Amino acid sequence: MEPYRIKVVEPIPVTTRAQREQALRRVHYNLFGLRADEVTIDLLTDSGTGALSAAQWAAGMAGDESYAGSQSFYHFQEVVRDLTSYPCVLPVHQGRAAERVLFSTLLAPGQITISNTHFDTTRANVELNGCQAVDLPCPEAQDLDSGEPFKGNVDLHRLEAALHGPDASRIALVIMTLTNNGGAGQPVSMDNLARTAVLCREHGVPLFLDAARFAENAWLVTQHEAGYRDMSPRQVAEQTFRLADGCLMSAKKDGISHIGGFLGLRDHALAERCELLLIATEGFPTYGGLAGRDLDMIAQGLTEVTDPRYLRSRADAARHLARLTRDAGVSIIEPPGLHALYLNAGRLLPHIAAHRFPGHALACQLYIEGGIRSVELGSLYLGQEDENDAPVTTAPHELVRLALPRRTYGPGHLDHVGEVLAATVKTKERIPGYRLVEQPSLLRHFRCKLEPVPS
Repeated sequence: MEPYRIKVVEPIPVTTRAQREQALRRVHYNLFGLRADEVTIDLLTDSGTGALSAAQWAAGMAGDESYAGSQSFYHFQEVVRDLTSYPCVLPVHQGRAAERVLFSTLLAPGQITISNTHFDTTRANVELNGCQAVDLPCPEAQDLDSGEPFKGNVDLHRLEAALHGPDASRIALVIMTLTNNGGAGQPVSMDNLARTAVLCREHGVPLFLDAARFAENAWLVTQHEAGYRDMSPRQVAEQTFRLADGCLMSAKKDGISHIGGFLGLRDHALAERCELLLIATEGFPTYGGLAGRDLDMIAQGLTEVTDPRYLRSRADAARHLARLTRDAGVSIIEPPGLHALYLNAGRLLPHIAAHRFPGHALACQLYIEGGIRSVELGSLYLGQEDENDAPVTTAPHELVRLALPRRTYGPGHLDHVGEVLAATVKTKERIPGYRLVEQPSLLRHFRCKLEPVPS
């Protein structure tokens, strides 16, 4: 059972199929454009969408809103330092702000960053600085159906080759995403992270963590990696941070907060340079664009998130939804992680070509069938077309992510998702593909406009 009881409830919007079809047309078939009151079960993201605990709300009431020297900041700093061991802690309004501050300070045009997989905003912030983002996922990640427990690992052989290769002097940093969100939420093993740290030290390349889901990664390590099964998630997390030179974190995930994040650094000189940009663009270093109450809520969330009972319930929810999904006849990337399930839309909808976005087609159909909002992670997200709408590049896999907000939906809500998936499968041959009508030059999936293309 969930290790908490419900104290406050909120009505769920219920709409008709006709209303949902009209809403999709209005937003040009981009699910990001929907109003929240048009969505019944919102699985678009687990970022900032979780439920706060009573202790978090109480901490927020005690927030110190002083512009400089807020007591809330010093409490936040103490909690982050104790968890991560990083002496320099800079609060920011969310994870992508930490990316922008670090990359704008550390990177020079023409340099390279290497990752197990850069997520969308991470890649965008690298490219906005005139640099190249290179993904080196491990070979096991290519087998979507295998039960390999650490498919989020970086490919150590390719990483070592890159660090020895002709472009080695251009490599500015290595960033490991925990868990690997762009790689279907799969975890990174401690062995892989430790070996990565050794390679980075040998070649003088800093290693950073994208630690948005550090606790979920630590839980999966305790479940599947020899030598760590008798350790607590908190102990694994502490060891994880100590292997790296610093981290970026969105506290909207494993901070169980609605807003906020931080940049943690060992290098005091780099921290001073980052702080100058922080002051100019985010806010004074003791608030970083956040209210004092936010800092206190994040600090409390960081102490709650490594509770084994909470993490076990999160894993149970993901397993329950995975079972419902398989029973409906939809393949997922195995094994299921904690923060999301990734549906194999390409396998379910083989009649839709990659440049007609089968993942997006499935996401739209889930909304039409049952008011479920999700997000495509396929060729709309990663692909490119020429001026004649012909494919130039397509994604390696056509996926749909069902993200699970923290402490928000119970088994009954997930049962509804399973029922909608089953109904969708029954009419899968009639699901149309989509074509782009209008798109921005960067991160197109957020603001593009589409229209259906009849099969």
